[in-house]
Formats: sequence, structure tokens, C-alpha cells
Amino acid sequence: MSNLLLALRRSLNPLLLGIVHALCFAPGPLPGVILPYVQVASLTGLAMCLLRTRRLREAAWQGWLFGLGSFCTGLYWLFISLHTYGGLQAGLSVAAVLALSGALALYYALAAVVSRLCLAPVLNTHAGLLATVCSALGWASSWALFEWIRGTAFTGFPWLNAGYAHIDGPFAGWAPILGVYGLSWIAAFTAAGIAMLLVARRKQTTETTQTALNESGAACSVALAIGLALSGLALGQLKWAQPHGDPILFRLTQGNIPQSEKFDPALMQQGMETYMRLAAEPPKNDQARPQIIVMPETVMALFQNNYAPQVWEYWQHIATLQQAALIIGVPLHEMNADGESRYTNSVVGMHTDSDLGALYEGQPTQRYDKHHLVPFGEFIPPGFRWFTNALNIPLGDFNRGTVRQELFHIDSQHIALNICYEDVFGEEILHAVRDHTEHGDGASILLNVSNLGWFGDSWALQQHLLISRMRALETARPMLRATNTGMTAAIDPDGTVRAALPAHTLAILDIEVQGTTGMTPYVRWGNKAVLLLTFIGFLASLLAAWRGRGHKP
Repeated sequence: MSNLLLALRRSLNPLLLGIVHALCFAPGPLPGVILPYVQVASLTGLAMCLLRTRRLREAAWQGWLFGLGSFCTGLYWLFISLHTYGGLQAGLSVAAVLALSGALALYYALAAVVSRLCLAPVLNTHAGLLATVCSALGWASSWALFEWIRGTAFTGFPWLNAGYAHIDGPFAGWAPILGVYGLSWIAAFTAAGIAMLLVARRKQTTETTQTALNESGAACSVALAIGLALSGLALGQLKWAQPHGDPILFRLTQGNIPQSEKFDPALMQQGMETYMRLAAEPPKNDQARPQIIVMPETVMALFQNNYAPQVWEYWQHIATLQQAALIIGVPLHEMNADGESRYTNSVVGMHTDSDLGALYEGQPTQRYDKHHLVPFGEFIPPGFRWFTNALNIPLGDFNRGTVRQELFHIDSQHIALNICYEDVFGEEILHAVRDHTEHGDGASILLNVSNLGWFGDSWALQQHLLISRMRALETARPMLRATNTGMTAAIDPDGTVRAALPAHTLAILDIEVQGTTGMTPYVRWGNKAVLLLTFIGFLASLLAAWRGRGHKP
């Protein structure tokens, strides 16, 4: 009975730690100021669990339970999209969330196995200070590597990446250099050092060998982590970019159209007219008229040629009335040279002199086509059409835009669009920030248009805001967000939210934005730097293991 209780406790601990870990990606359940420290604490708990394991199978199980608790809790809002708005039965919706969470947790299981192998040298009673530090490097590298693989393999799903929890923490200054995966590496290294120090001070043992962790090595790892935190604070004072052009006044619109109404044929017109009224609303100060008015993703829910031409004429009338450029989310349908249809989830730019005929044909002069499509929502993975058919979700199969497209050049600013969860993929955003031989200068402003109405009043909205803040910090560019239900916000190049509308409100945000130019190290290198750091960490860990074998009696 005692063995059974011990096994249950060992299984319950990582599951609970994973649940706590999921609370670190949006302020709400926990105060935003403590999120970085809670994330490190939960990862420290997992490292302590792994230090007590005897077999790799046990390490994999504990890593998987940690991931299951984290993803089931942090992604609970997928149930809302599947059941409430997708029409999938409640039981099947729960099963789908569990299945996705279990699959994503496999990355953590693999990370736990590799990290347990990296921690093996410190369980050798002869392991010295260097071997202990190298083991912490290996643990950090295994965690960062599998976070990167999770964000890349099978189109990628990097939501709840550990690094996002540190946007307001002392490690944040490293983001313009190493990106979000680099913050994951630093957080994991810190957690490993703290875990080894706690275990060393308690003089704990395993059932297979007397373990005397090198306390000096563990303390050295913690000291290095403190050094990374202090240097992160110092790096946070650097200015990686300079002002570009004149400030420009944006209007960000938030129509708060419930998802249950957005694609209802009887209510589509009403929702579009809501955004027309917001776009046409006069400024509070006539001397501060918006130069760019932004509508969210799929404000026009049908393809552009399903609307009467008079609708587009009225949009152009608003542009003329306001003497502003309009940015409108609308799916496009066009015919290619071979007579084949092409469908894209797009954003179009409209001006007082835009060619409405070309727009109606699906070939507007200024457009952005979504590149990174959402599985099941915007494309159907092979073998899963049966699942999509069970959902009541429109717009299920789109064509992709190219990675680097023509930016929206308005006044003196170069605006890079991204749609919905595209801004989760920081390495793809970098293409728009860099100069391009064909498309010219890189972005001076980033602009995300989204519709998170699918997820109701859930953590997804705040989680997505945190992700956008990281993109601003990595690129040293202002990031603007125009969303249907929230969070509509303006983010400064240092990741600070300058202004935001309350979620689930009908409102506009008129705000002046200064574009920037200049490249951070992360814009130049992308993830190459953190992958190199990961390789060095693994190499150091292998060296520690080799030296450990050589010192066995």
C-alpha cells in the first residue's frame, strides 16, 4: 500500500506542477508580476521530480503528466470553440482537447528523458563542480530544443512556450538577442540549478545509489542564473532601434461581434455595418484625425465578390470622408491564369483612389494573404476531413500566401500584417522585418488583426496579447492589435502595452504610433543563436558524462 501511495504521489506531483505552469501565460488567475517566478518554480519542481527518478520510463511518464496538466489547463478554451461555436458534442470536444494536450505533452516527455540523461552525471558521487554545471546546461538545452521542435514540427504549435511567461521578468532583456526560445533556455537552466541546490542541501538519496549532489556546483549554476537575470536587466536598457519617419495616427476598431452572430447569414450585414460606423466615427479632436483605420480579421465574413459593388463603394466613401487608409480583413476569391479558383484569408488596403474593379476580382493593389494557416480551421490535414465535417466552422480550406509579401506602405511607414495566430511564430515575423531584394525595406510597424471570438471570454485573449508583446520585444518594433472581441492594443517596441481596450466591449482606440528601424540580433540571426547555445549545452553535458564515467571506482 505504501508503494502504491508513493507512486500516486509521484504521478500527482508533476500533474499539479503542470497545472500551475499553465497559469503563467496570462495575468488573471495570478498577478502578472509573479508569473516569471511561478514558471521557474514549477519547472524547478519538475526537475526535482526527475532527479528522484530511477528509470527513463519514469522520467518520460512524469514529463508527460507535467505537459498534460499544463496543456489541458492552458488550452481549455479550445473546448469553447469546438463545442459552443463549432457544434461538436461536449464529450467529443473534451476528448479532442485531451487528445491534443496528450499529443503536445509527448514533447515534454521526450524533453524529460533527455534532460534526465543530462542530469545523470550529478548523481555520481564523484561528480564535481564542472559536471554539475554542465548537467544544468544539458537540462536547459533539452527543454529549449523540444520547445523549438514543438513550435516547428507538423506546422508547429508553440502556444504556452515557457519563454512567454518572462515578458515582464528579469530575463526579458535577452529576448532581442535569443528570442522566446532563448528565454525558455535561461528559465530551464535556472530551474535546474535551483533544483540541484535544493536536493543537494537536503542530502536526499535514491533507492539505487547514495546521491551526494555537488552543492558547490549547484550553487555555481544558481549564481550563473542570477548573472543572466542581472545582465537581462542591463540589456533591457539598450535601444535596439531608432525612430523611422513621422508618427502616424491609427484607429483600431473592436466591434465585439459575438461569434454566434458573426457567420449568421441573418446578422452578417449588421456586424459589417457596426464596423462601418466605427470607421466613420469622427475623431474627438479634429486636429488628430486617424490616418489609418484598421478593422479585424474577416470583418467581411463572405468572399469579396459575394457583396454588392455598392458595399465596396461605401467603404471607399468612408476612406474619402476620413481622408484615411482603411485596412479591412476579408477572405478573397480569385481565378488564376489557368482558370482555377484560389481562396485566401486576407487583409486588403483601401484608399480614396483604390481600383474597386480589381478588388472585386480578388486582385486588390494592396493585400496580405495569410501564410501560416490554422489546422482544421483554415486547412484540413490529410485524413481528418471526417473531423472537420463534424464541426460547424466556416472557411475550412484556404490557399497559403508567401512568407514574405509586399508590405503596406502608407505615408512614411512600412506596415507588416499578420493574421490571428501567425504572430505566434516569431521566426516567420522576422522575414517581414528584414529588407528584401524584391519587396524593399523591412517593416517599421507590425500589425496583427484577429478574431478571437471563437474562444469566448477566456484566457486565450490575454495569452495572445502576451505573445504579441514578445514579438514587439524581439524585433524592437511597435506591434498593434485590432481584434473583434479583444485584446485590441498598442504595444511599444520594448513590449510594454501603451494602451488597450477592455475585452468584449464595442470601442475604438485612436493612438499615435512611431515606427522604428534597425535590427536586433534576433532579427539578424533568428533561432540560430539559441540552437547553437543548445548544441553547446548538450556538448558540455556529454563531456560531463564522459568525465564521470572516467572517475567511477
